[in-house]
Amino acid sequence: MLATIQTIFISVLTFALIVIIHEFGHFIVAKLCKIQVDEFSVGFGPALVKKQFGQTMYAVRVIPLGGYVAMLGEDEASDNPRAFNNAKRYKRFLVMVAGATMNILLGFVILLVLTAATPGAISSTTVAQFSENARSEQTGLQVNDQIIGINGKKVNIDQDILFEISSITTDTVDFTVLRNGEKVELNDVQFDTIEYEGQRIITLDFKVYPIQKTFGSVLRQSYYWTISVGKMIWQTLVKLVTGQLGINQLSGPVGVATAIGQASSAGARSFFILMAFITINIGIFNLLPIPALDGGKILFLLIEAIRRKPIKPEHEGYITMAGFALLILLLVFVSYHDIVRLITG
Repeated sequence: MLATIQTIFISVLTFALIVIIHEFGHFIVAKLCKIQVDEFSVGFGPALVKKQFGQTMYAVRVIPLGGYVAMLGEDEASDNPRAFNNAKRYKRFLVMVAGATMNILLGFVILLVLTAATPGAISSTTVAQFSENARSEQTGLQVNDQIIGINGKKVNIDQDILFEISSITTDTVDFTVLRNGEKVELNDVQFDTIEYEGQRIITLDFKVYPIQKTFGSVLRQSYYWTISVGKMIWQTLVKLVTGQLGINQLSGPVGVATAIGQASSAGARSFFILMAFITINIGIFNLLPIPALDGGKILFLLIEAIRRKPIKPEHEGYITMAGFALLILLLVFVSYHDIVRLITG
């Protein structure tokens, strides 16, 4: 019982921090662009706490699964020169993209701190040694090969190697390496595999050189780690759209809270890696061109730029409400499957 309460508490705090960072992005850019912000809210539903400062109401609400920044003229036309609808198009674009940018930036900062704080050196992508009778050495790879590509996908850091290899279901891999300063294509490099939960998984049979930690190497590793997480999320979305991944395999707040509880039990590093993954995920998801998300509003701005006139606020409002309803249905659906998975173990 105590563990459950702790998990809920940590999950709420995690969601709240991610939401605050996201909404703060919208808020601060709106303020910098001289757009009037009527409310800055963390959560939905009735207000637990609210306080007026200047023209902005700050509120904490009952349901901690989101939040919003309400700007004058965002959902209906206003004659006020500080209204969102009267701001220049590029300012409205900056306001809309700022939330997702802050989420991705938070993920980068978390990974930067983890990289800097973790004892030991940083892993490179250059092969240092092979295990005994390594199939990859026998079929093409050599010591001092710097891996720069796997199956046509660019490799920047060791995380890219792990991610690309883990997504391969055969025992052969195409590598692009730098060997003695020249790019070399290695086709059908072979590895041993194991069966795990009905899937074939490649076992790596080589180690890479360490890289000494410097300000530059830590910064580079963190930057490309953020990019790697983003690519992982993007490829998951592509698989979802193309039907390679079922919608019932997605996780909602219940599933995420469960994962947060497991990660926090595994230690601070696991928890913060998951937190970075969640905030980058939210940042990318919010940029999708779906009504009710920031990406939907950005899409409306692009349509406005093409048409040379804005979409009627009421029409945009109807589309946004429909998108919001669909998102709520999706949330209910994935939460149901989260609960079923939790009950059935």
